[in-house]
Amino acid sequence: MYILRPDIPEEEVDSHLTKYSELVTKSGAEVLDSQMRGKRRLAYPISKHKEGIYVQLSHNGDGQHVEVLEKAMRLSEDVIRYLTVKQDGPLPTPRNTNNNESTKEEEEVKDAKETKEKKESKEVKEAKES
Repeated sequence: MYILRPDIPEEEVDSHLTKYSELVTKSGAEVLDSQMRGKRRLAYPISKHKEGIYVQLSHNGDGQHVEVLEKAMRLSEDVIRYLTVKQDGPLPTPRNTNNNESTKEEEEVKDAKETKEKKESKEVKEAKES
């Protein structure tokens, strides 16, 4: 997990996401997931910043790549904090890369539920009027 300065543009945030993912891959590790968690308020000010853009980067490797990744983050002026945590046990499942398809399916299910609820409320209304 790392925290970026809150005042950088979104394009630059995306470039950081790809930069660190590629760095992990070039170091011989596997990127499991990379999620931008959004801008959040910090628990305490860091370098006069009260907010930060949180990014979670899950990766799997032999541990040799961590030093390279942390050095790159330490030298970057846009990264205000980073934390690498070793996870024992089951690895997190990677996110589905077909987000458009899953979002479409979720919207169809939501639309079907709304249609069903409208139909039921209409039937209840008609029953009350009778």
